[in-house]
Amino acid sequence: MSAKKKDKANGEVLLEMHGLRIDGQAEDEWHEIVKGIDIILHRGEVLGLIGESGAGKSTAGLAAMGFARPGCRISGGSIVFDGIDLMSASEEEKRKLRGVRIAYVAQSAAAAFNPAHKLIEQFCETPVEHGKSSKAQAEADAKDLYKRLLLPDPDHIGFRYPHQVSGGQLQRAMTAMALSCRPDLIIFDEPTTALDVTTQIEVLVTIRDIVRQFNAAAIYITHDLAVVAQMADRIMVLRYGELDEQADTEKMMSDPQQDYTKTLWAVRSFQKQPAGAPTDPTPLIKVDHVTAGYGPVNVLHDISFEIHRGQTVGVVGESGSGKSTAARVITGLLPPKQGQVLVNGEALPGDYRKRAKEQLRHAQMIYQMADTAVNPRHRIREIIGRPLSFYLGMKGAKLEKRICELLDMIELEPGEFIDRFPGELSGGQKQRICIARALAAEPKFIICDEVTSALDQIVAEGILKLLDRLQRELDLSYMFITHDLATIRAIADEVIVMLQGRIVEHGPCKEMFTPPHHEYTDLLLSSVPEMDPNWLDGLLKQRQERGVMASTSSS
Repeated sequence: MSAKKKDKANGEVLLEMHGLRIDGQAEDEWHEIVKGIDIILHRGEVLGLIGESGAGKSTAGLAAMGFARPGCRISGGSIVFDGIDLMSASEEEKRKLRGVRIAYVAQSAAAAFNPAHKLIEQFCETPVEHGKSSKAQAEADAKDLYKRLLLPDPDHIGFRYPHQVSGGQLQRAMTAMALSCRPDLIIFDEPTTALDVTTQIEVLVTIRDIVRQFNAAAIYITHDLAVVAQMADRIMVLRYGELDEQADTEKMMSDPQQDYTKTLWAVRSFQKQPAGAPTDPTPLIKVDHVTAGYGPVNVLHDISFEIHRGQTVGVVGESGSGKSTAARVITGLLPPKQGQVLVNGEALPGDYRKRAKEQLRHAQMIYQMADTAVNPRHRIREIIGRPLSFYLGMKGAKLEKRICELLDMIELEPGEFIDRFPGELSGGQKQRICIARALAAEPKFIICDEVTSALDQIVAEGILKLLDRLQRELDLSYMFITHDLATIRAIADEVIVMLQGRIVEHGPCKEMFTPPHHEYTDLLLSSVPEMDPNWLDGLLKQRQERGVMASTSSS
């Protein structure tokens, strides 16, 4: 049994929450979203919180800081952190704890950083402000943590702005920032959803080692059961704001007791019917010998691939491999330095500003983080209605009718959702709205950029089924960017494997999972976490013996 699985029950109690109740507000009415749960956490212990979207995981995790997000209120129970009663503490007392003794790693790194300041400036702010270190010491510590979290060029990456790094790199930079004051308690809210499987292993090991090294405690919130099995000493399953089941990790993974928990363990059964052979020899999308990058640095190096009508092409690779950059080239957001993109054999202008409205309409994009992809001040009717007005000139009753049809199409009741704001929706519902917005333009081709990585497995499976149905009904083509190989296996007809801006393997999905593979593809497949709680320790031992690094690139 690994060291992380040892019994922590005799350790010092760091956090106690008893009878925790939290209300949420919708349409000026309060309703209970966390319903009297108890959490006791010891130093050196990692508690896993799992459950589907809306279960109350993140809300309960934030309450450990004595914090309730806007539209929520802590209405009952007790919260005691290291002898400090957070229910009666003043806001000033709680502010002195947050970021220093209690840290939070948010799921959406893009929304957590100030876009106007460099990464290292934001890292240094808390330790310097609270007198934990000087600016020079904080900068040195940042570079050390960037190195430990496998960020590329750790001595210099901190001097970039948030938009100048990939999503996976930004997530690791945020993890480093949370560790800047060496907190006693860390709440990790889906910290690896933006990471590819190879980088995820190293980040998980680093998180685990830091918790041990500083005798801290952690609440690890996730929908990835295989990941929580590697991290947690104990698992709590939440459903509708109530505790459904809890047990030590090994017992929970091997012998769940409740029907709901067993259902969580059994999800991801979906498998789409493969598309038939292309009937039209001319591909819908052709990326032809494209080289592209930012400034003098090339990210893509002479890549070529095709996507035919009705086909889903999955693109996998680690953070910084060029997956999203390829999408930006196709949509015209990043003009290529060499090569071209063709639609139905017609070359497109490299810059979207030079493309005709009809050319723009036929290539739409669904983004990873629905939270940051929609305007929080606009109602759903405005979010879906804008592309209908812009591309198709709809207005009045015709516009209203089409918005309702699109809501029906994504399986949301128009009368219930059309006048809501995004903040009144769950993560899965927001992602469905983003799908409807993309469909509003009546495109031929949609780029799905990590559209299920932020969703729990039950909601993610629903989104995959929805995308598959829409593809069959509307004859759509998808480019599906993801680091989740289970998603690729479920949804893709063909797979492209990228590494350091190059395509290292390309072929039918069934061949992707059948040896022999390119060396990097083998590494990807071997890095997919398994439900066995001892899998990570076994993999690290095996690779140590073979002298194999967990990742071929730190990008």
